[in-house]
Amino acid sequence: ACIVPEKREERTTEGGLDVANGIKQLTPYVNMLNDAGIRVSLFIDPDFNQIDAAAETGVPVIELHTGAFADATMEREELELKKIIDSAKYASKKGLIVHAGHGLNYENVVPVAKINEIIELNIGHSIISYASIVGLKRAIHEMIKLIINARG
Repeated sequence: ACIVPEKREERTTEGGLDVANGIKQLTPYVNMLNDAGIRVSLFIDPDFNQIDAAAETGVPVIELHTGAFADATMEREELELKKIIDSAKYASKKGLIVHAGHGLNYENVVPVAKINEIIELNIGHSIISYASIVGLKRAIHEMIKLIINARG
């Protein structure tokens, strides 16, 4: 189960959970899911304070929000990617399993897929959208090929 912030009026999540300011509210839910044998993750921005707070909740997995990278102009793209890289390394050193997603697609997935600490990418919208044109099998295989090639 991945806990994400979402407002009723949003079509999709526009940022990560503010775990640092909501740790008291989130920790009981994390514990309840963990106790039920459900692996839980928190969808957070690539920020060391949020990673520290997530680790404090006892969550085994975080998913780094890649939306700022996906939406970045060319001038900011490198900075946003560095935040993801640094955060993935930091979280991994803290013993967290790292996933990433939001806004990733066939054009921008490669730099994120190269980050060894990230073990799962969540890219559903792009794959399904492309599948409506080329079919699901081809859409999946093309994404897998991009990720495998990025990993070397």
